Amino acid sequence: MKIVLTALLVCVLHITSNAQTTMKTLYDFKVNVIDGKPFDMLSLKGKKVMVVNTASECGFTAQYEDLQKLYALYKDKDFVIVGFPSNNFGAQEPGTNEQIQSFCEKNYGVTFPMMEKISVKGDDINPLYSWLTTKSQNGKVDGSVKWNFQKYLIDENGNVVDVAYSVEKPGSGRIIKWIEAK
Repeated sequence: MKIVLTALLVCVLHITSNAQTTMKTLYDFKVNVIDGKPFDMLSLKGKKVMVVNTASECGFTAQYEDLQKLYALYKDKDFVIVGFPSNNFGAQEPGTNEQIQSFCEKNYGVTFPMMEKISVKGDDINPLYSWLTTKSQNGKVDGSVKWNFQKYLIDENGNVVDVAYSVEKPGSGRIIKWIEAK
């Protein structure tokens, strides 16, 4: 009996150990900036990060202004916003990366990092968004992106801690409280 229990314990520890070593963080991903240059998410280590899928022709597009204000207010306090344009919802981001970048700068003065246009759902989902939306990969959040301007909150260790849906403004009290928490 003692041998069986010991063997069982060894198996459980082995499974638990493997599960912990396969869990990814934000820092395991590399993406491209909107101008095509590589960007290693590891460069964000130690910062709180808001990852948001964006679109230029959406009812929530005005959130670009709120995102920029939030970024300007907290960028020097170990906080960054990373935007990912996507055309997954109502074809509301039809532009090229160059057009999107120009639109964001001209209309909203966006200075937070914008990445290349990607898919945030479906068969061609970007690996970062697969991680963001799959609890078995991120340890916290499960569920597909519902619409443009859905926000994922990532802690200083690269772990998903929460999601804020499109209707929640970037500067909501809940998000501000999370950013300011030590």
